[in-house]
Amino acid sequence: MKPEAPAARGFEFIEGPTGDLTFVARAPDLAGVFAASADALLAATVEEPHGVRATISRPLVLEEPDVELLLLHFLNELVWLRDAVLLLLRVRRIEVHPGPPARLEAVLEGDPVDPQKHVLRSDVKAATAHGLRVAPVGSGWAAQATLDV
Repeated sequence: MKPEAPAARGFEFIEGPTGDLTFVARAPDLAGVFAASADALLAATVEEPHGVRATISRPLVLEEPDVELLLLHFLNELVWLRDAVLLLLRVRRIEVHPGPPARLEAVLEGDPVDPQKHVLRSDVKAATAHGLRVAPVGSGWAAQATLDV
């Protein structure tokens, strides 16, 4: 079942070629697309993404040869932080430089995973390279990514 995504959040889940979750994120700039992609991952993970409070802050710096690999690394870092460090995180501040190399500097915020507080929706195992795209579209940017659930 696809999670619901409010249009104001900058992403929508779409039908993909597999049983995985595919989303498209749109924003006026590249940083906004990365933030909307993080929101899509959080919406795929928990029933009430708005219930994740900003109780913890964590810096993140990543670098990859291009923006598509950078988005893939970013999403998988969020999955790893959820699974290994038990944190549900969203973007508080983010800068993305397209490069080359592409570079991301962000401050993430969120909550420790708490089954009493956060009802898990899907077990997102990873973001995949299948159908991954990040590109300028019109006067903004768009990204498509698939989450392995």
